[in-house]
Amino acid sequence: MIIAFPIVKNQGLDSGVHSHFGSAPHFVFLDLDADTFEVFENPDQDHQHGDCNPMTALGERKVDGIVVGGIGGGALKKLKDSGITVYRAVEGSVAENARLIKPGNLPEFEPSEVCGQHHGVQIGNCAH
Repeated sequence: MIIAFPIVKNQGLDSGVHSHFGSAPHFVFLDLDADTFEVFENPDQDHQHGDCNPMTALGERKVDGIVVGGIGGGALKKLKDSGITVYRAVEGSVAENARLIKPGNLPEFEPSEVCGQHHGVQIGNCAH
């Protein structure tokens, strides 16, 4: 199972999980079965608000899940339509969140929890 974690600063598995999917500068791709990881730069981080292309952000890599603090509705729908489970991160590192996935202790993002707007005004029930 390969899980992607958006991060702000590359500190490997000690990196904090970013509070928003599309604007993360980097992703940690963690293979939970092989216990290996790699860090990848987000080529779509400078997109216009609402125009996130999640598959471009992931470098077209196949992942089974995403763990993130917040995400917009369009990105959530695109990921779910692609068969990718989106989990809501708890505060902490990639490693701390990864430990919670297998036993089922990270909740999945629901459409009612997405970010509606950024930069000052929040619409909806943004989880971060």
